[in-house]
Amino acid sequence: MTTPTPLPPGLRSELEAGLSALGLEPALSAPLLDYLALLARWNRTYNLTAVRDPQEMVAKHLLDSLAMHAYVDPLARRGGALADLGTGPGLPGIPLSIVKPGLRVTLVESNGKKARFMREALRQLGLKDARVSESRIEAFAEPGAYDAITARALATLPLILELGGHLLKPGGVLLAMKGVRPDDEIAALPPAWEVRAVEPMRVPGLAAERHMVVIGRRGEAGAAAANPATRPGA
Repeated sequence: MTTPTPLPPGLRSELEAGLSALGLEPALSAPLLDYLALLARWNRTYNLTAVRDPQEMVAKHLLDSLAMHAYVDPLARRGGALADLGTGPGLPGIPLSIVKPGLRVTLVESNGKKARFMREALRQLGLKDARVSESRIEAFAEPGAYDAITARALATLPLILELGGHLLKPGGVLLAMKGVRPDDEIAALPPAWEVRAVEPMRVPGLAAERHMVVIGRRGEAGAAAANPATRPGA
């Protein structure tokens, strides 16, 4: 299961256009397409993702994951640590690791098939700053080790914090990727947590709504303000 599957023509130009729209270098399309080809090949046997068409994967997986790159760019510049919770086949963590060298990414996933795929992907892509933890989120025992945690289509905001909030350093933040603005989930946040930002994100090739919700511990506003993960483009 190591040889990537051939990809349809036109994917590179579509991905390069999307990368440019997101403010990323089009040359990053090469390793991203290597990851996509490997995912498509493994997916035929192991059903790693419900999206089976590589053409759809460009927008729904790669560009959707990379829409949050500005939020982790400052972390990458200083070698910060990000935990990607319930990452599945490595989304958004592997695309972010490809485009942000220096970002230390831990991919947390309890499904053995998906964890094996990610280990092979990291090996083939040479992503030395990323690692896989085959674990349930609540059992992942690295409390206070991360500058940020992220989750994509995992659970409600309160549940993400219940499962993974213990992983954050003082001043650390949850960077939650959501569809429509999750006002009901925000209203249900535990008292110890507060919203720092809710910002719309545009994903090239997708018409659906996307929002980034940044959440930190209440009373840590000073520390969080110093954490550049809360400020895109910082």
